[in-house]
Amino acid sequence: MSKAYRALLDQIAAADIAYHQNDAPTLTDAEYDALVAQRRAMEAADPALTPPTTVGATPAHGFAKIRHRVPMVSLDNVFDAAGFDNFVASIRRFLLLDADAPLPLVAEPKIDGLSLSILYENGALVRAATRGDGTTGEDVTANLRHVPAVPQHLPGAPDLIEIRGEVYMTRADFVALNASQERQFANPRNAAAGSLRQLDARITAQRPIQFFAYAMGDTSDATAETHSGFLDRLRSWGFAVNDRSRSLPGPADAAAFQAEMAAIRPTLPYEIDGVVYKIDSLALQRRLGLSGRAPRWAVAWKFPAEQATTVLEAIHIQVGRTGSLTPVAWLAPVVVGGVTVTRATLHNEDEIARKDIRPGDTVILQRAGDVIPQVLGPLLSPVPGAPRGVPYTYPETCPACGSPALRPAGEVVRRCTGGLACPAQATERLSHFVGRAAFDIDGLGDKTIAEFFALGWLHTPADIFRLAQHRDALLQREGWKAKSVTALLASIEQRRTISLERFIYALGIRRVGETNARLLARHYLSLAQWRAQMTEAMIVGSEARSALGNIIGVGPALAEELAAFFAAPLNVEALDDLAGQLTIEDAAVSADGVLAGKTVVFTGTLETMSRLEAKARALALGARVSVSVSARTDLVILGADAGSKARRAAELGVRTVTEAEWRALTG
Repeated sequence: MSKAYRALLDQIAAADIAYHQNDAPTLTDAEYDALVAQRRAMEAADPALTPPTTVGATPAHGFAKIRHRVPMVSLDNVFDAAGFDNFVASIRRFLLLDADAPLPLVAEPKIDGLSLSILYENGALVRAATRGDGTTGEDVTANLRHVPAVPQHLPGAPDLIEIRGEVYMTRADFVALNASQERQFANPRNAAAGSLRQLDARITAQRPIQFFAYAMGDTSDATAETHSGFLDRLRSWGFAVNDRSRSLPGPADAAAFQAEMAAIRPTLPYEIDGVVYKIDSLALQRRLGLSGRAPRWAVAWKFPAEQATTVLEAIHIQVGRTGSLTPVAWLAPVVVGGVTVTRATLHNEDEIARKDIRPGDTVILQRAGDVIPQVLGPLLSPVPGAPRGVPYTYPETCPACGSPALRPAGEVVRRCTGGLACPAQATERLSHFVGRAAFDIDGLGDKTIAEFFALGWLHTPADIFRLAQHRDALLQREGWKAKSVTALLASIEQRRTISLERFIYALGIRRVGETNARLLARHYLSLAQWRAQMTEAMIVGSEARSALGNIIGVGPALAEELAAFFAAPLNVEALDDLAGQLTIEDAAVSADGVLAGKTVVFTGTLETMSRLEAKARALALGARVSVSVSARTDLVILGADAGSKARRAAELGVRTVTEAEWRALTG
């Protein structure tokens, strides 16, 4: 990955730790959202870049860890009416709803606090945990028992239910708390989080923290048919539910509610940074499910971003692990929303040309979510014809190794052709390999990798697992002590076992992000099977190549990249080397799913659900979805006007079912 992207991920990770672990955020919510928006823009410009799947940060060491029964996912954000309309349109496409079909919503102010999940069994509070990384949180049960706003018992509740919501502190209580003590919290969110996450529960008992309930995790029994009905149940159990929450007849009413909340925002007793809009029907929520790490049925519409102007001093090129040349704006320092900004990505050469951005320009920055901002364009002089700097000329050679930098037809990214001979690519590939979504090895940051690379200790990923051979030499180097060396080597040893999907992602194959790595792992199940099939798939026209291209979500471009990777002897040698150092776990498939491990194909027009929903349901039940019928196909679902695929299934004796039978089969 490029240094700019790596730095962005590191900044987000640091912000997560500051926010979720230390209760001392270095960024405002708007600034953090801008970092995420910036990350997504970079990923859109370069498909090889993919984000971590976790949200938040790993639990702090002072609290026991609790694994959530149902993951605490994050919400996707939108920042204007167009983004919200796209959210609604995606729901209608997924559910095959007409543009005028009713779609009731619930709108809830987005509280700026600490997310919490509370488990009740037989009506009694038994456990409470913070969000943590979305999968595992911190056990704050003892402290939460001292929060009056949280009921200890729920009359008439299911035998098991998780209640989720936000711990917060009012503005008035925040001011009073700061006035009463030497330690000053930066804002109410910090104060609420810090008060709950005290190692001494007696301190929590003295703090004026509140709790708004707004969601459900796991449950042993249905509590309502709608989200608004669930909020009524929460009230009946004694929870505080935000009194500004409102049921809306449909998406057309959201813009007016958004404007209303923006207008009264300064007068509210608590802080909010937007509004969350949820589909009211719980049945539709279940059908929509998750897309990656966020629900399809909810979105956070954030309040407008902040803008500023500054001087673009220079444009520098950074080289990523796949050879991509990414332009980065070096800016005269400017404060936007309380944070000083000196860098911003310019995405690619087309963006620079389209916006006509030149070194020396005064440019407009926007933090659309808010931190490393986007450059909207130059602030042109009101005087027509006023002199400007010369247009920027994009380099045609790699600044790291001097190799030609080519731009393939149809792509927006120019790439270095130096491959592994390019030091920038080599170190970036190693940085990607140890990143959070890959091997997640603590202590191997960019600077350390560059140091070890220069020493000749690190050239291939497998060299990481041989670093113990250099222990004595490392202890002699400046900045390395016995404790830090021991910690680094221990972190490496802990990563000798890894899942297949993380291993595939770590290899850094172009276009293989986390989602595609997961897709490949679920389809091929083991490293041996994946490798054997990819070796065969190098032959265009082979059965393995056709099967690869037929996997839903792969496509010809990704198939070409995979074949090219296995066609390179150095890559095969690196794989062999790694296989000798590691234990790579087979992919896990849903053992409970009626389609676990089966390959299914959809053909014809589905009339009661969209292809998106049908595919999502098949994957959730452990199936592999393909686009063509072969001897390896287990099931073909026949929609209306099924044609050649139905005939092919009949020829091969593959089982077929109608759409109605498919719905019954999958519940």
